Amino acid sequence: MPRAHATTASVLSFDPAEIPLPDGLVLVATPIGNLGDVSLRALAALARADLILCEDTRLTARLCQKFGIDRPLLSFHEHNEKKRLGEVLARLEAGERVVLVSDAGTPLLSDPGFPLLRAALDRGLPVSAVPGPNAALLALVLSGLPPAPFLFLGFPPPKEGARRRHFAHLAKLEAAGLAATLIWYEAPHRLLSTLEDLLAAFGPRPAAVARELTKRFEEVRRAPLPDLLAHFRTVPPRGEITLLLAPPPSDRREEAETTPLSERLEAALAEGSLKEAAAAMRAASGLSRRLFYQRGLALRQKARKEGEAEPDAEQDEETGGKGEE
Repeated sequence: MPRAHATTASVLSFDPAEIPLPDGLVLVATPIGNLGDVSLRALAALARADLILCEDTRLTARLCQKFGIDRPLLSFHEHNEKKRLGEVLARLEAGERVVLVSDAGTPLLSDPGFPLLRAALDRGLPVSAVPGPNAALLALVLSGLPPAPFLFLGFPPPKEGARRRHFAHLAKLEAAGLAATLIWYEAPHRLLSTLEDLLAAFGPRPAAVARELTKRFEEVRRAPLPDLLAHFRTVPPRGEITLLLAPPPSDRREEAETTPLSERLEAALAEGSLKEAAAAMRAASGLSRRLFYQRGLALRQKARKEGEAEPDAEQDEETGGKGEE
């Protein structure tokens, strides 16, 4: 037992200077609710940063204070990241180590920072990351749904019409062969509407709702969509929410896999535009979008010509098949 206490003490009093760290822009994952999940490398990166970019300086300040870290903080979020981009790039080019964190979890995943990352890469500046907590991956491994493949989609559109179109597009991708566990983040006040739209688009499929992960009231509820909807109508959802949907049933996947690509393209054309159908077929097959676009265009032209010929056939029927004399 004394040895265990000594080990714990040595970990808590580690020297950040002893941990190797990369230079340049460093994306650092932070806890999603439990401060005990922070890594030693994350603490070292924060302690040795020339500048820490954060969504909310108050939240990051509390994290730093908890571990005795005192480094400059600069707010960097979706409303000011374009304005601050030049300043941050100048500091990176001057050789400073700039750490980017989000309010919780892994930066860039439904959080600000991608324009900065892309600009730094375009300028040949060093970019690295310190891995750590992520709500989507934790929810996936706890959901009981197939862990691979999966597709993380961020937040669904908040407006009803856009959200329903979003789900309809995914349903078309599944009709073209997509088979993956789908993952979204969602706000508590929109969860019921989102579950209703999912049920309308995908039917009574297995799903999971994970909330307050790593916190005191952590919950992962696993059930078909109708049961989840009934539960949360009775028990109002609270906290940070991750929503997961099972892949389509195996019989639907087998049907998609054995159906010739031309038939799947015709089915996709019947449900949406040529552009949408080509994109769906490319996502499902990995083949060129241009190939499906050209093939779809030919199918549309063929159908149009056949449609133009139909009145003549109807005229033949009306004249007893004799035609004009």
